[in-house]
Amino acid sequence: MKLTHFALPLIIAAVAASAAAAENKKPVAKWTCEDFVGVDDQFKPKVVYWATAYAKGGKPEASVVDIEGTEKVTPIVIDECQKAPQASFWQKLKGAWAKVEADTKAEMKKMEKKM
Repeated sequence: MKLTHFALPLIIAAVAASAAAAENKKPVAKWTCEDFVGVDDQFKPKVVYWATAYAKGGKPEASVVDIEGTEKVTPIVIDECQKAPQASFWQKLKGAWAKVEADTKAEMKKMEKKM
């Protein structure tokens, strides 16, 4: 049941990302930041969902979409890509996820100390 609940957003994100990528003709793993910034704003979070799931392919986490994390990552990637249009979108995405995950771990440690 959970898998079905999370699979639908992944499928929708994949379709939206595919539509955005259709104009580009490059695999998303080879996109520059300029390619990502050129995507319509409403589809950017969907591209991030899809690219994140694609990056985690073959791992159990790939079947779950981290919506809260994606909401934090997307503005970071947009900001970083606007600063460096020729940079790798893929690298900016990975860097943003690393930052968000590190921040989350730090927050968890603070909460544990308070308990």
